[in-house]
Amino acid sequence: MPGRVEVLERQRVHDGFIPVERLRLRHALFEGGLSDVLVREVYAHRRCVGVLPYDPERDTVVLVEQFRVGAMEMASGPWLMEVIAGMVEPGETAESVAHRESAEEADCRLDALWPICEYVVTPGVSSETVKLYCARADSGGLGGIHGKPEEGEDIRVHVVSTDEALEMVRTGVIHAAMPIIALQWLALNREQVRDAWL
Repeated sequence: MPGRVEVLERQRVHDGFIPVERLRLRHALFEGGLSDVLVREVYAHRRCVGVLPYDPERDTVVLVEQFRVGAMEMASGPWLMEVIAGMVEPGETAESVAHRESAEEADCRLDALWPICEYVVTPGVSSETVKLYCARADSGGLGGIHGKPEEGEDIRVHVVSTDEALEMVRTGVIHAAMPIIALQWLALNREQVRDAWL
């Protein structure tokens, strides 16, 4: 792996909801030497956390549905089925964000957290990373509309069987990366999780 990167200039070019930086850089080449100077814009996003609440007794998962501006051009529309997620604020841990966002978005209390993975969302254009968890939760009585209206949130909570959620991935009803990763992980590890949490 080459490893060497020279950042020649870094400039903040946008300070909106998602800040954008423009970089002039060179990087090591696999066959030796350095690349030509490249100019790249990157969304300078903070760390995010996603959590899939799983009820091992009922074999159900908690999903949230909400409007996403980036999906407006999709034929299926911009209301996506997702896992609970939020950004890490200064002074917070990934675990505390999982608990905070679950309460805000679904009125859901989490028990044990099981780390799934940490990944870069779109490394070609963004520095956003996601720390993803599966969480033990009691899904009984969950549902309704939640979120923080002052932050533009209008979130509908769904409790569905794990098999139904996996079918939603298979048929393309769920087509955002975070819930696909979380649910495919659960499909691979379901029996181990149930053995540990029942």
